[in-house]
Amino acid sequence: QHYFTVLFGHEGQKPLELRCEDEVDGDEWVEAIHQASYSDILIEREVLMQKYIHLVQIVETEKVAANQLRHQLEDQDTEIERLKSEIVALNKTKEKMRPYQGNQEDEDPDIKKIKKVQSFMRGWLCRRKWKTIVQDYICSPHAESMRKRNQIVFNMVEAESEYVHQLYVLVNCFLRPLRMAASSKKPPISHDDVSSIFLNSETIMFLHEIFHQGLKARIANWPTLILADLFDILLPMLNIYQEFVRNHQYSLQVLANCKQNRDFDKLLKQYEANPACEGRMLETFLTYPMFQIPRYIITLHELLAHTPHEHVERKSLEFAKSKLEELSRNVLHFHLSCTRAHTQTLFHQKELFHVLSILLDFAPSLPGSLIQVPSVERGKLSKVRLGSLSLKKEGERQCFLFTKHFLICTRSSGGKLHLLKTGGVLSLIECTLVEETEAS
Repeated sequence: QHYFTVLFGHEGQKPLELRCEDEVDGDEWVEAIHQASYSDILIEREVLMQKYIHLVQIVETEKVAANQLRHQLEDQDTEIERLKSEIVALNKTKEKMRPYQGNQEDEDPDIKKIKKVQSFMRGWLCRRKWKTIVQDYICSPHAESMRKRNQIVFNMVEAESEYVHQLYVLVNCFLRPLRMAASSKKPPISHDDVSSIFLNSETIMFLHEIFHQGLKARIANWPTLILADLFDILLPMLNIYQEFVRNHQYSLQVLANCKQNRDFDKLLKQYEANPACEGRMLETFLTYPMFQIPRYIITLHELLAHTPHEHVERKSLEFAKSKLEELSRNVLHFHLSCTRAHTQTLFHQKELFHVLSILLDFAPSLPGSLIQVPSVERGKLSKVRLGSLSLKKEGERQCFLFTKHFLICTRSSGGKLHLLKTGGVLSLIECTLVEETEAS
């Protein structure tokens, strides 16, 4: 028979033995449980550690650059004091020589040549010293950080330009033609459905066109880049994103209902065949605004990583990042509450709801039935820990595999699922999967 055992990493839990009907099904279950193991969390931890190491390196380089600049300032202060003293001494010398120079009507030609050579040498020395200072700064960590910061800003402008183009396609290739179609004699869609599908997408397009124009104006003044005031203009109007995100699921539902109409479906396919859409569907364009706020948050994180603490824009950028993160959290909480309500309506099972609320953001994979076999230890049947299964017979279980959880249920005669009260929710974080290939 084809069966496998799931071992748990902590004490007090006995292994779980499950069997499949054939070898292919067993291999699929084993592979799926492998992919849902603790390695996901290890990968996430590794990514976070890499980011942390990167930030620590940036902080260290900033400290080194600050110390170097501090030493240069001290040297410059000393040089200034020395030059001041030399100027005072030269002024005193000139005052002493002034009566004698006043009597001289014409300066000696040789003295003029000497002064000209001295002026040329002073200019050459100043230019060489300035060139050295510039070259040292170009090779410094601070200059490298500023180059990365500028590159982030340039990428932000390009991404904003692409996003404005996507909104332009959404409005001009779908929204406005559908409004005109809704005003025809035989409308394939009503004005209310058009408003429900697109909501305030046209307002979002106008807002980002203004934001994009502001970004291009800032780039025109490069190397002076001031972006905080643009985010100050953008932040008060982000409530329209909340309305769009809250309406997103409903808009997709209305769109799916409208597609049941053959005339509307045919008209929509004509619009999607437009070369400007590049083969993308309307649902794709309706999803783009959902990712814009997280993209801004990531960009601000990268900007702050390469912005010195004494920079004039740092506080404004941190404020903008905090506001965007707050908006993102509010939108996430709204999605979670909507998904919980939807799940409760679908299942009507209180014993399943408290588990599924943990797993709302993850789609189940490979759901189906498995056969639980009794455990045998030292020639005796051991106590089965899952449910009231008899010790001498096998039992069919309805199983659902999620990213980090494994659900085991029973199905009643009426077709309803019941989560096992004991061991029905298994965490895969600390599990070890053991596959026994021997025939015995």
